[in-house]
Amino acid sequence: MCILIFVGTNGETYFNTAALVSCVQNFPKSRGPVVGILKGFAGLGGAILTQIYAVIHSPDHASLIFMIAVAPAMVIIALMFIIRPVGGHRQVRPSDGLSFSFVYSICLLLASYLMGVMIVEDVVDVSQNVIVIFTAILFVILIIPIVIPIYLSFTQEPRVVPEEEALLSQSGDQGPGRSEHDDGQEIIFSEVEEEKPKGVDLLPALERQKRIAQLQVRLAQAAAEGAVRIKRRRGPRRGEDFTLVQALIKADFWLMFFSLLFGSGSGLTVIDNLGQMSQSLGYENTHVFVSMISIWNFLGRIGGGYFSEIIVRDNAYPRHAAMAIAQVVMAFGHFFFAMGWPGAMYIGTLLVGLGYGAHWAIVPAAASELFGLKNFGALYNFLTIANPAGSLVFSGLIASSIYDREAEKQAQQPHEGHLNLASVLTSFLNMDEPLKCEGTICFFLTSLIMSGLCIVAAVLSMILVYRTKTVYANLYGRSRT
Repeated sequence: MCILIFVGTNGETYFNTAALVSCVQNFPKSRGPVVGILKGFAGLGGAILTQIYAVIHSPDHASLIFMIAVAPAMVIIALMFIIRPVGGHRQVRPSDGLSFSFVYSICLLLASYLMGVMIVEDVVDVSQNVIVIFTAILFVILIIPIVIPIYLSFTQEPRVVPEEEALLSQSGDQGPGRSEHDDGQEIIFSEVEEEKPKGVDLLPALERQKRIAQLQVRLAQAAAEGAVRIKRRRGPRRGEDFTLVQALIKADFWLMFFSLLFGSGSGLTVIDNLGQMSQSLGYENTHVFVSMISIWNFLGRIGGGYFSEIIVRDNAYPRHAAMAIAQVVMAFGHFFFAMGWPGAMYIGTLLVGLGYGAHWAIVPAAASELFGLKNFGALYNFLTIANPAGSLVFSGLIASSIYDREAEKQAQQPHEGHLNLASVLTSFLNMDEPLKCEGTICFFLTSLIMSGLCIVAAVLSMILVYRTKTVYANLYGRSRT
């Protein structure tokens, strides 16, 4: 079983990486929406497969395992020659924004539909024919987005946008299509970044470009005359293509890693312990909160990609500003969990689910912008280590130890002061049963710690925002002019 789980989970990571890298390269102007949609559907995959399995209605669990093993593999084999980089930055269409908005609406419809179906199937004893109808409608909703490429392929021709070359930052591209203008853009990310005055970035876009062009000419003349004032650093600069080893020695990479570790690790801690948290507060139907946080997680991924793209595209501001907002939202969610007020579970689940999901739409897009697309697969998968690492520390060590300590205190309280043979015998008979904790005290300290970690993560994100403002101004400032 261990070997099978190892192969299966690593295979899923490969498919995830292949889809992300290909789509981000094909839609460099819409990285946030692309990552948000892909990660959102990855989060809804379990609910979709569960609904499909409900149609089979087999008491044999082997059929479920067979379906999970065969069905995704068939889809992947059918699409393996289609999902690939196709030079999307050279085929930018004016209707891309409208197309992504349509896909967003389908995603929201799908999430709402799945939540409604789960509630109906949980509350009402529906017949098998009704389940088949529900699943057929689900397939129709999943197929609707295919209308977009079919329609566009017959109605519009792709429009080339030269400015999108800068978004890819393919420093290794030396093909015949590379012009002198592209070489000039490289200087913006290297020598000029050191030589230009600090006030240049505050000027209007046209004036900024004019100043940079003048500085570029002076640097070229100085280099030609032998007065080399240019201080070249080893390795690429932000916005260019990094290898994993080159990224590991950059402070920006580790700021992103630890921000993700604190933020997503605290969110995964809630997901891991959601059943015990709801039971300790007196809720019986714990599965309701598990379903809810899955939906909020999906909406967080969709919304995180959408709003971070607005920040980047419309304001040329670092994407991690959206991540800092998501982490502050999560901090409030953990605070509600700690207080245990009436209805706090619903509010906390909403806030933590949205914030946790937003991480997985923002981080991959930001990593591709700061460290390039050439080795994006290795960079992204290294960053995802932060998720299980945070869960191991926060859930496996902090949350579980505090819960066990409070449960032991509650188990010892009835016997203090009147220790007798009956109480000792009862304790001995119940030794094998897991201890249970009741009340807000069970996760009070844990939730406050998680809230504090989210604040720390937000501070790290804002430090990264401060350090990368120039990069985003160079990348996206030209696209707006």
